[in-house]
Amino acid sequence: MKFKKDFLERMEKLLGNEINEWKSCLEKPIPKTIRVNTIKISKENLKKRLERKWKVKEIKGFEQALIIKEHLPGELGNSIEHKLGYFYVQTLSSMMPPLALEPKEKELVLDLCAAPGAKTTQIAAMMNNKGTIIANEPKFKRIKALVSNLERCGVTNTIVTKMDGVKLVKKIRKKIRFDKILVDVPCSATGSREGSAFKMWNLNMIKGLSSLQKKLASVALSCLKENGILVYSTCSLEPEENEAVIDFLVKNFDVRIEEFKLPIKSRKAITEWQSMKFDKTVRKCKRIYQHDNDSEGFFIARLRKIK
Repeated sequence: MKFKKDFLERMEKLLGNEINEWKSCLEKPIPKTIRVNTIKISKENLKKRLERKWKVKEIKGFEQALIIKEHLPGELGNSIEHKLGYFYVQTLSSMMPPLALEPKEKELVLDLCAAPGAKTTQIAAMMNNKGTIIANEPKFKRIKALVSNLERCGVTNTIVTKMDGVKLVKKIRKKIRFDKILVDVPCSATGSREGSAFKMWNLNMIKGLSSLQKKLASVALSCLKENGILVYSTCSLEPEENEAVIDFLVKNFDVRIEEFKLPIKSRKAITEWQSMKFDKTVRKCKRIYQHDNDSEGFFIARLRKIK
């Protein structure tokens, strides 16, 4: 896989002597992982069904995920179990933000950037299909995928809205306050395992995304209840999209970064990058690199609103 020189230099600063291990990981196909949709089926029953067709491996410490070794590409998505909504094909790392959010049955939850619905359906399952989720997506093409996945997975506690995220929050914040908010923002996707993300990479794009991410996270805080939880996540490795955004929130809003545990390997966030120095508490956020779990790269932060 080819990388732009500037990008590779940045990754070398982040990873040091692990850079070759990281590059080797990106050359390999990513293992197929699925999340059991407990709204419709138990892990035990799904595992029995899938073992008739494929090799199935459990993931230690995380009950809802399974690794599947299919015979031919596309078999998982075309299976009757997938069409019935018994599972969601999802990378292991992308299952982590809802775990940091910890949604509960009676809560009101906002998924501000919801499509295609992997995390929305996971949140619904964690809530046992109770409480209420508002799942927002501004683009019609992506809305169709979101609605399709909600229906396939049997989710009934979710209201879908189609609006720019900033405009949506400004419209509803005088009347609604959420217990939990997930802001899984649009990002550069440099935590992916696909070459297209690295071909598109450039610093101007990173700066533009960072500005948008700050806007989305900031406005989301305005409709969060006092003592409520906001989880911010990206599938990016860029500090400008990650630590810099959280540092901005900590310095401009009454929020506190909280520690949280994940069932996969993660690392502390960084507190310095080039000329930037971040608040020391930013280290409580988590970085997940591709080679840590043979999955995708992610950044996750858990914030509690103080006022």
